[in-house]
Amino acid sequence: MLRIYAGNLPADLTEKEFTELFAQHGRVRSMDLVRDIFSGRCRGFGFIEMEGHEARAAISALNGFTLRGNSLRVNEERPRGRNGGRRHR
Repeated sequence: MLRIYAGNLPADLTEKEFTELFAQHGRVRSMDLVRDIFSGRCRGFGFIEMEGHEARAAISALNGFTLRGNSLRVNEERPRGRNGGRRHR
């Protein structure tokens, strides 16, 4: 099972559209579209879990894909650092 990061998503993207985009390449096991707490709009990124070979096919097909004028960034999720991905001040 691979967890995929998808970035530069349109703000009006729905969970259904997000899932269907990846389902063209295999079975989506789970989906997490990150939304703004106050507006409810997509914050521009999300995560999908798929089986390894299906995930690699989706990454290959969708990285750079244009959706509503946005060029998507799709890759395997990178592990966060010790500080949870936050910068030191």
